[in-house]
Amino acid sequence: MPAQPFVPVDPSVFHALVLLNLLFVTGAWCLARPSHRAAAVLTVLSVAWLFGNGPIEGRILVTVTVGRGFTESDILSIVGVLVAAITFVRTRERRRYEE
Repeated sequence: MPAQPFVPVDPSVFHALVLLNLLFVTGAWCLARPSHRAAAVLTVLSVAWLFGNGPIEGRILVTVTVGRGFTESDILSIVGVLVAAITFVRTRERRRYEE
């Protein structure tokens, strides 16, 4: 069986995977230790995910224009913002309870 030639992967795939891992780790950070800082970081990463997920987007679920739309991986941004909002509310309630 002949060996396949080495084909380099586009660096943007690596950057998207790093951003995806940061999104998951920060989401876990928000759920484990809720704080305003964690919620802010998760919000920023969720917005960055909308622009940085290009190489691993998936199928278009809702078409906005030709070739553009809401994709499968954009759902992670919505989930990230929801987790950040829940974290913000949990932190505010905890601080109110401690006072």
